[in-house]
Amino acid sequence: METRQALDLAKQKDLDLVLVGPTASPPVAKLLDYGKWRYEQQQAEKEARKKAKRQEMKSIKFRVKIDEHDYQTKLGHVRRFLEAGHKVKVTIMFRGREMAHPELGKKILDRVAEDLSEIAVVEMKPLMAGRDMNMVLAPIPPEKRGKARPEREEAASPEKDVQPAADPAQE
Repeated sequence: METRQALDLAKQKDLDLVLVGPTASPPVAKLLDYGKWRYEQQQAEKEARKKAKRQEMKSIKFRVKIDEHDYQTKLGHVRRFLEAGHKVKVTIMFRGREMAHPELGKKILDRVAEDLSEIAVVEMKPLMAGRDMNMVLAPIPPEKRGKARPEREEAASPEKDVQPAADPAQE
């Protein structure tokens, strides 16, 4: 339909000619109430934003010389954040001469990643940033946790299928 005809028709019906598909060939236009259409578009955008899951980044700090009980307490906090669906930035703070031994911090971060491997994946590997070493953990969705776990168990225990070697002295 010609643009002029569409505009005349819109005027007769007391509606607006709205271009809804400008990139289509030919462009798509509809006769409708523009105010109502815009309101519906805004409501749809608002609903989409509401449904979109915003992931918050939580942070927890460790020291190089952390005691076992303190480690377990902080690990519990990290676990709680991950189970709530948040990403977690784990930071090892170095002070003074501790800077000469970054491998100690890396060992702690590797231990955290290993202890939480059933509920989280390492999104950012441990990196030094000034006097801190950082690592980011992202939660594994609950529906994927159960599926990933048996694969690890099978890979970790291949001894089930191994038969003991026959003793040649008994034959």
